[in-house]
Amino acid sequence: MTRIIFSLFLLLSSLVAQAELLPTEAFGLLPQSEQVKLSPDGNKFSYLFNYQGKTLIGVTNIETGKNHFIVKTDNVKFKISWYKWANNDLLLVSADYPVKRGGVKYTEARLLKIRADGTGKAEKVLRFKRGERSPQLQNNIIDLLPDEPNYILMALDLKIANRPDVYKVNLSSKFKRELVYRSKSHISHWLTDRQHRVRLGYGRDETKIFYRLHDLKTDEWRNIWEYEIFDAPDITPLGFGLNPSHLYIRAIHNDRYAIFMVDVSSKQLAQTLVYADENYDIEGSLIYSKKSKDVIGVYHGEASDAKHFFAPDHANFQRALNNAIPDAYNNIVSMSDDENKYILFTSNPKNPGAYYLGDRKEQRLDFILDEYPLLFQKSLPEKTKITYQARDGLKIEGYITLPYDDVEPKNAALIIPHGGPMARNYGGFDWFSQFFASRGYIILEPNFRGSSGYGFEFEMASMQKWGGAMQDDLADGARWLTENYPVDKQRICILGASYGGYAAMMAAVKQQDVFRCAASFAFDEFLSKHLQTDTKL
Repeated sequence: MTRIIFSLFLLLSSLVAQAELLPTEAFGLLPQSEQVKLSPDGNKFSYLFNYQGKTLIGVTNIETGKNHFIVKTDNVKFKISWYKWANNDLLLVSADYPVKRGGVKYTEARLLKIRADGTGKAEKVLRFKRGERSPQLQNNIIDLLPDEPNYILMALDLKIANRPDVYKVNLSSKFKRELVYRSKSHISHWLTDRQHRVRLGYGRDETKIFYRLHDLKTDEWRNIWEYEIFDAPDITPLGFGLNPSHLYIRAIHNDRYAIFMVDVSSKQLAQTLVYADENYDIEGSLIYSKKSKDVIGVYHGEASDAKHFFAPDHANFQRALNNAIPDAYNNIVSMSDDENKYILFTSNPKNPGAYYLGDRKEQRLDFILDEYPLLFQKSLPEKTKITYQARDGLKIEGYITLPYDDVEPKNAALIIPHGGPMARNYGGFDWFSQFFASRGYIILEPNFRGSSGYGFEFEMASMQKWGGAMQDDLADGARWLTENYPVDKQRICILGASYGGYAAMMAAVKQQDVFRCAASFAFDEFLSKHLQTDTKL
């Protein structure tokens, strides 16, 4: 197919060649291209394109190479958070609008529809009738309905706040929608099976999480699990298999989160282990086949290419891609319904990310878009996984990024704690750490206790231990750096956002002997949120 190259791409490339240091814009700009997706029939692909503060949705006809932009925003009137193909002709766009009602400012998520051929304007999917609430979240799609391509299932709290009913929404009309299921006490999320029937509702009250199943035999709803928040069994439903009795869940196995299959037709709800990693939690979502409609694998950040396939044919296809593009992260981000055409995202230390269009029948792989064009000519240093011991002997894992080869080292280090705190850092390209590495700093991103990914007990250490052992892990990481790398003890800084911002501020209070500077951002919103929910810091 015709290679798509924008004039902007050529301009940015010339800037790289002229500059000794990569410009700040190379890291600070939004990805030029992201969320690349194929239409169900594989005849078109779409993408988000960020340029000069504006975001556009582009659609390219694969056969003709013709490209046009169908949505454009200045990111002031609204911001695009995600979009998806409803069918071969229509895209659904989740847009965040700033609103003010009753003197309160907040963001309202609305669902828009736009024809893929660019005819017509983006319109709201929903308009509300007299007496109905205008929900803050108007973008909650539960399921698409392939057999009825002009309909979708949505969860909307039109009657009672935070009590969403399930509606079948007509995409051809702003008002036509059919009530499928009324809200149930404390249910906030709904899940369909592979036959597109609403099967599971789950939510929580002040202290408990519970799950209700729609039993196909009795046509009734029954409770299947209930437990206290932050307590075992800590079950997360992931999705149904092609067999409507098979529900896949994430639950604890030997203190690590693993994938189980549950036969929900049996009242015993026996769990069959499907996949586990003895060292790490399995944290990702299920991978489904477009053709078979069944589960074929699961995303797992510590696996090769961050995924593990159960289906041999898909595992073999992944191996073939890795042989064709060795020493790279290769991820199929979208496939046509017949699984012939696909979008491949690939990155390696010399390229932060590029998208390719693949055709399995023709055995072709064509470049289409770069993610960060300003960085594509630069050999970027890899994040390296490291471990160090905390003062109490606990092993802490993290990632280190060293300065660029052609940049003079500053003999200084940055410790960057992640947000959450129940989150974690991974390897791979990261613009934030890469920016500081390009300026001569050594960067350590520790997965301190309380981080997810290392087992239930490790993660639960985040409860009421802020400023204590969690904080000590960061200082111990800084000391480990000075013992293993040429870092001046007087030139170590800590910076972070959200919980990482809290950790940075706490370091300025109690760890002045270790950290000589501290920077916090996006912390006030984080603190306000946790104080409102009475979380003990």
